[in-house]
Amino acid sequence: MSIVLSNAGPLIALGQLNRLELLADLYHNVQITPMVYDEVVTQGLAHGASDALTVRLFWQRYGWPVVEVASAVLDAYIPPVILDPGELELLSLAQTLAAPLVLLDDEVARTEARRLKLQVRGTLGILVQAYRAQLLTLAHVELLIQEIAARPDIWISTTLCEHVLASLRS
Repeated sequence: MSIVLSNAGPLIALGQLNRLELLADLYHNVQITPMVYDEVVTQGLAHGASDALTVRLFWQRYGWPVVEVASAVLDAYIPPVILDPGELELLSLAQTLAAPLVLLDDEVARTEARRLKLQVRGTLGILVQAYRAQLLTLAHVELLIQEIAARPDIWISTTLCEHVLASLRS
């Protein structure tokens, strides 16, 4: 398995769904950058986000790395789109690695990752992969995707959720 790098979106969504263990089951090791850790955990805890504590405890339990990104690597990447600092750091690092898988939910960041010829997966893709790996039943995946569509604190479109559900059912 290539190196798996995650941005905040999938960590937050899976933390809110209490399904972070899928990352360990599917990928065995996921790396994040300091900016992503700060966004999800440090800022999340400061704002009282319950998923921030879940992510921090999960990361500590598995001993997964928070990988520094050299300033020269950051300076070398000038994206043609506006990315948040965590996405910028993640995509900068990803370009220096051989065939990484990047976990992103934001559509602008996903489009940029594809432009860079990076393999991309989001929260819904993780759930589908878990179903295909027989880690979740179809009924459980359907319930999780319906929960994502119904939750205002997970920013994945209802239309996309419905599309994924329809493709799983066919």
